[in-house]
Amino acid sequence: MYTMNSIPSKNWVDTHFHVFNAGEAVVGARYVPQYTAALQDWMALAQGVGVTRGVCVQPSFLGVDNSLMVHALKTHPEALRGVAVLAADTPVDELKALHAVGVRGIRLNLAGVSHDVTEWTRADRLWRTLHELGWHLEVHTDQGALPEVLRQLPSDMPLVVDHMAKPIAARTMDASIAAVVRRAQHAATYVKLSGAYRLGGVDAASLAHLWLHELGPAALLWGSDWPCTNHEHLANYGVLFAALSAWVGPQHLDDVLSHNPQRLYWDVPVGA
Repeated sequence: MYTMNSIPSKNWVDTHFHVFNAGEAVVGARYVPQYTAALQDWMALAQGVGVTRGVCVQPSFLGVDNSLMVHALKTHPEALRGVAVLAADTPVDELKALHAVGVRGIRLNLAGVSHDVTEWTRADRLWRTLHELGWHLEVHTDQGALPEVLRQLPSDMPLVVDHMAKPIAARTMDASIAAVVRRAQHAATYVKLSGAYRLGGVDAASLAHLWLHELGPAALLWGSDWPCTNHEHLANYGVLFAALSAWVGPQHLDDVLSHNPQRLYWDVPVGA
């Protein structure tokens, strides 16, 4: 069993954390944080368990104003990468500027809102630019809603599925799991082992074991989801991190924590 006293890889990555300021949210946001999630706080927690790199994910309640995330990336350009929330008609120059500071993907966070993504089915110019930049698409849906969303989106985009894909059940024949497995046969596809408290009662360990079996260790990422918005009472970074070993086994930690995220976010070749 892995313990936090083990000697970690120097490039272990948390692929899902947020930064934001207390009281700041877009008009009409369903969630307005009452506390600040500061970059230096995440760094202290991450480094405490041997995680030295991270991917800052834009939270939905900040909308398309990615400025706080961009500031974080600029302060630590080697250690951090970002995933932005953008409009479907974002200009090419803005995409290139975000790429220059370390953004490597866009996120569609549809949890709790409409899963009709019609505007994205018409965003040919944006998808073309993302392909050219080597970005990926990150998707977060309500439980069981992933297959219909994927049906509406380009099938050739590299894909990251948030929070273990939130299937209805941890079974091979579940529609969400089957949809991800099908997609992985023809496009780079990753499942993020994160947000166990967002699974609607599905057992996280069973689901992680299933993903390991269905996709293999090269398709898995880990994210703390810090500071666990709406579930802040579970934001114990050490506990969140330690769960990964129980989910995938210590023999796969370097794949999930280092090799896979470095390939996806830092473009480090396999075996480098």
